[in-house]
Amino acid sequence: MKNNLYTISLGGSLIFPQTGIDWKFLKKFREMIISEIKKGNKFILVTGGGSLARQYQEASIKITKLTNDDRDWLGIHSTRMNAHLLKTIFRQYAHPRINKNPRTNADLKSHFKKGESIMIAAGWRPGWSTDYVATILAERLNSKTLINLSNIDYVYDKDPNKFKDAVKIKEINWPAFRKIVGNKWDPGLNAPFDPIASKLAEENKMRVIIANGKKLKNLEKIFREETFVGTVIK
Repeated sequence: MKNNLYTISLGGSLIFPQTGIDWKFLKKFREMIISEIKKGNKFILVTGGGSLARQYQEASIKITKLTNDDRDWLGIHSTRMNAHLLKTIFRQYAHPRINKNPRTNADLKSHFKKGESIMIAAGWRPGWSTDYVATILAERLNSKTLINLSNIDYVYDKDPNKFKDAVKIKEINWPAFRKIVGNKWDPGLNAPFDPIASKLAEENKMRVIIANGKKLKNLEKIFREETFVGTVIK
């Protein structure tokens, strides 16, 4: 496989924000990805759960006590629903089966074998965020770059919504980044990149880019290796 394979962890907030499915964003995202495919690029697209997951979790909490395991499973199934949506809109370019287990060799080998340009993946099991799934797939398939797309332009040294003196970070190493996000995964965690995924990425000396998925022109700059808005972790 040529080294033109990009892994994109597509934040659920882009697919399913509080207002519902953002089909206008998905339409533009589809057009841009198809344009890159025509240039010879291939993609692993890993979907988050977004507000869909939170709605299920919040509804459950109003009715009964929700275990972390159940909270995680509601999130996982939400990522799979979003993944099926992406498989639908990329039908002619994507492998027909959604990857739900990044550790299964047989499943990995079947993707891209018949000329497909896209693998679509979703959550696997409790304790594994979609960032972690994306990191494993990038490692196993020798993906050139892992891009984490959400609704933020940069990583900050602390929450900019709470601290006015928060400083944006354009480039950071893994030890320093992991001090910011910590070491523990939680199903409701709101972090720029999952702590467990960060540990694995550091072990594999991986390069991860955090960028705002809404700014698709900026994403094109990443593909062209031009100056872009975002945080590079390496």
